[in-house]
Amino acid sequence: MDIKVIETALPILDLLAVFGFALTGALAAARLRQTLVTFVFFAVVTGVGGGTLRDLLIGAPVFWVHDSRVVLVCILASLAVWLTPQRVWPGRALEFLDGAGLVAYSVFGCWKALTFDVAPVPAVVMGIVTACMGGIIRDVLAGVPSIILRPELYVTASALAAAGFMTLHILGVQLYFAAGIAVTAGFALRATAIVWKLGLPNYRK
Repeated sequence: MDIKVIETALPILDLLAVFGFALTGALAAARLRQTLVTFVFFAVVTGVGGGTLRDLLIGAPVFWVHDSRVVLVCILASLAVWLTPQRVWPGRALEFLDGAGLVAYSVFGCWKALTFDVAPVPAVVMGIVTACMGGIIRDVLAGVPSIILRPELYVTASALAAAGFMTLHILGVQLYFAAGIAVTAGFALRATAIVWKLGLPNYRK
């Protein structure tokens, strides 16, 4: 697949997802009262973690190595948090920002896998991997329980966004309409889960 196709596919969605995840990394560092260097580190690894794993798995050039805008966006996100008082960021800001990045990256990761001729079902999985790994890395660094281990709907929202996008794409819906619908549906589910504490039932013997 022509690399130019990949470079122009959903670039705004990609950078917005990176920015959203980077903000959550910086906010995690803020809660731990870390230094600016740690803020930047948290923002970068959270912002690029999922996409890096995706690119390695599908045999693509690692995106942030070849696009300086990505790291710059992460640095800007860390500075935005560093330079503002903590009261500016509501208690649930991290969760909603993470939710926005989650569904955006679910769709973009799925689309990028398709451009590398990955089959539809594995492409959906790549979307979920892209979306979830950044948050996992952030939580491990912050020393808190991983978000995917909480009962709230998280991976489910990612799966809805990725699978919804794939379904619409197969049905021939225009790329940006399919992406917009899938992102909206996934974020609505995640936001509802945050507000109402919705989750799937736990395993019981």
